Amino acid sequence: MLQRFPVGKYLGVNIFLWGAFLMIQAACKNFAQLAVLRALSGAAEACSDPGFMLITGMWFKRREQPLRMGFWYSANGLGIAGGGLLGYGIGHIKGALPSWKYEFLIVGAICCIWGIIMFIFLPDSPVTAPILSAEHRRVAVERLRSNQTGVENKHFKAYQLREAFIDYKLYLLFLAGVVGNIPNGGISNFGTLIIQGFGFSTFVTTLMQIPYGAIIVLSILSIVFLNDHLGSNWRCIMIICSLIPNLIGAFGLRFVPTDQHAGRLICYYLTGPYNAGFVLILSLSTANIAGHTKKVVTNAVLFLGYCTGNIAGPFFYKAEQAPTYPLGIWSMIVSHLVEICVILLLRFLLKRENGRRDQLQGVGKWAREGESEVDLDATAFGDLTDKENLNFRYIY
Repeated sequence: MLQRFPVGKYLGVNIFLWGAFLMIQAACKNFAQLAVLRALSGAAEACSDPGFMLITGMWFKRREQPLRMGFWYSANGLGIAGGGLLGYGIGHIKGALPSWKYEFLIVGAICCIWGIIMFIFLPDSPVTAPILSAEHRRVAVERLRSNQTGVENKHFKAYQLREAFIDYKLYLLFLAGVVGNIPNGGISNFGTLIIQGFGFSTFVTTLMQIPYGAIIVLSILSIVFLNDHLGSNWRCIMIICSLIPNLIGAFGLRFVPTDQHAGRLICYYLTGPYNAGFVLILSLSTANIAGHTKKVVTNAVLFLGYCTGNIAGPFFYKAEQAPTYPLGIWSMIVSHLVEICVILLLRFLLKRENGRRDQLQGVGKWAREGESEVDLDATAFGDLTDKENLNFRYIY
């Protein structure tokens, strides 16, 4: 759908529907109705991050993409912080409805309004952006020449679909999406219960999510700014660096005595920076997959891994293990360790492939005197895949 329809319009419609489904949930009378609407709202939400990734890839150079992704992904942290504050306020409403229904109505209405704004104002691509003059559109496209990924192509290409599913990058990105979000699935669903286990009331627990959201925002922005300063081929290293606080926090939650409430709360907050690593995983996908059909498919599979991890995560938190949830905490530790292995393997393979291409084309340290430079212009906008285009170099 993201390839077939204008991206900005498609996102606007789905975010509006997402909000509408949230609002309708306030009218549910039983679990079956709520489950159906939750499924529909999840389906509407599912296109948001893949769509944002496509837009980022269409407007920004590959080196610029992590910073821009960090800006929009940090909204997750703002949502957690703002949601904690909003939840605290809504919890004190003395109205005719249960407080959770007010939250669905308010958040859903905000989503509907924002969906309308996106439908009207979000450009579908730099080629058709109504806010740009013809000259500015040309400049916006021309500056992406060095990406070697093209801009957008609305024609589905079956060979790119086949290539995507025989490319090791798709499976490593899927696996990174799974193991990177098993911790998220657990913490997002059981984080408040973990905090309550420290002895806080329900209302105070809601407020305690505000610092957690702020830490997520700060960690994402810190990592992407540092990566931007260091250069393109630090992304895998920065992903691993972002996971170190999470591992420290998870080990702390497992081994710090339960009567040390302040220490365990700090350890809980240290589990937030994994979001920064996932931002850079998203940037590895947009930077290293070329060919529009292949890019759309790979993004979809990456987010299938994201959803799989979020679904699997809560199953490690057993009710009988409350409030410490040792199995859930160990799932975080093991997942992050596997994630580090996946990222190191991906980095090794991408770096090796760049070296092979340099040697094949006689560039870089393999350059031979008297040979002409490769023609980057010939392949810049041909909608070639990264495997077809020998001028393409991977970022790791």
